[in-house]
Amino acid sequence: MSKYATAALLGAALLLAGCGANPEEAEGVLTSQEPGAGAAAQAKDQALYARLPEKVKTAGKLVSVNNGSFPPYEIAGADGRSLTGAAADMSEALGQLLGVKIEHVTVDGLPSSLTGIASGRYDFAIGPVGDFRDRQKSNDFVDWVKEYVVFAVPKGNPDKIGSVEDTCGLKISVMAGGSAESVIKGQSETCAKEGKPKIGVQSYKDQPTSVLAVSSGRADAFFSSQAPLTYFVGQAGGKLELAGKGQRNGFDDLYQGAVVGKDSPLRDVLKDGIQQLMDNGTYAKIMDRWGTGDNKIDQAGVNLAKS
Repeated sequence: MSKYATAALLGAALLLAGCGANPEEAEGVLTSQEPGAGAAAQAKDQALYARLPEKVKTAGKLVSVNNGSFPPYEIAGADGRSLTGAAADMSEALGQLLGVKIEHVTVDGLPSSLTGIASGRYDFAIGPVGDFRDRQKSNDFVDWVKEYVVFAVPKGNPDKIGSVEDTCGLKISVMAGGSAESVIKGQSETCAKEGKPKIGVQSYKDQPTSVLAVSSGRADAFFSSQAPLTYFVGQAGGKLELAGKGQRNGFDDLYQGAVVGKDSPLRDVLKDGIQQLMDNGTYAKIMDRWGTGDNKIDQAGVNLAKS
């Protein structure tokens, strides 16, 4: 098979993943699950239910927004309503604990998600979404994941990327509106100040398209969170690998979590509900099931980001 045919097949597989198809099991990570399959049934906690906003109790549901596939946490269905992945299992367990249904809505891009939450159009996002101080101005974060930012590169790492400092003059794909985009654009300016070629930053609206840019040769690397990149590398048939692991890559400690409107009464309810799932072992089971065990934290926290 030619390299072009291989790239085409890989691209088709990634685009299917982005549209909610359930891929086969890859490298021990379960990726074909029904929503909630990884979560043990939870008994309704009446005290938590009583703390929900009245409009939520009246509706009997919470609406959680996502901005498309972010495997292995969120794998959005083509219908714009279905969701699988670790976040889907977490929301299923959380909904049972709170005694309400959690509905999922997919919108186009992270800015639309955050704007919709801040305006009250959506109740929250289960995420995990990157927690940063500038985002805390309009939203509160209930953090349940610690993440790292690395590169997905062609097998063999031909450009020898060891950290973000090695990307001058390269073409790097990122998700539009994400924190990695800001970091890589900042690095591009640093390259210019040092007399080196700027980075060709390619911004895409979702993860599958960003990875496809690398697999097809349009980009030299994709800069993003380690957990989803591990997922995509595992599905690439040996064509991709991770680079820049173990480096700060322009970030301090990086937390990700659920998002609510600023000072929303839902914030502390979600925090206590997620903590219950941590304490009873459900959270660990879900995270391990989806290959994200290294991203677990012991305590759910609010707005843990310091930068």
